[in-house]
Amino acid sequence: MKVYVEKVVINIGTGASEEKAGNAITILQRLTNRKPVKAVARKRIPTFGIRKKSVIGAYVTLRGKEAESFLEKALDAIGKKVNEKSIKENTFSFGIKEYIDLGLKYDPKIGILGMDVCVSFAKDGKRVARRKRKRSKIGKKNIVTKEEIIEYLKQKGVNIVSE
Repeated sequence: MKVYVEKVVINIGTGASEEKAGNAITILQRLTNRKPVKAVARKRIPTFGIRKKSVIGAYVTLRGKEAESFLEKALDAIGKKVNEKSIKENTFSFGIKEYIDLGLKYDPKIGILGMDVCVSFAKDGKRVARRKRKRSKIGKKNIVTKEEIIEYLKQKGVNIVSE
C-alpha cells in the first residue's frame, strides 16, 4: 500500500507571555495563510508562571497538497537532514530554529521564534478505522512503519542521520 502524508502540524510554543503568543499567531498566518488555533494551558504551573487557561502558543494543521508543499519547504529549511530517532510509528517530528529559514523576512517587532513540525503518515484504508463502530481498529498492514517513513523520506531526497 502507498504511504502518504496525512497531516502536518506546525506548533510554536511561547510560554506564559500573551504578546509572544500573538507574535506566534502572526508568523503562522504569514506562513500558511490559515487562521492558527491558540494553545491554552490545561493546568496551573507556578514554577513557570503559567496560569490555567492562559495562551501559551499557537498551532496550525495542514492536510493534502498544502501539507506536502509545506513539508518540502520545511525540509529544505533544515538542510534535508532528519535524525532517525525522531521517526516513530506513523509520525516523525523536527524543529526549525528560526522562522526566517522558511523564507519570511525578519520582523523586529516579533523577534526570533522557532517552531516544531510534526508529520503524520497514513496508508489507504486508515479512514475505515475511524468509523463509529465499536470494534473498528487499524490492522497491522495499515500501520506505517519506521522503515516505510524512512523510504518515503529518501525518495524526497532527505538524508537520515543516526546519532
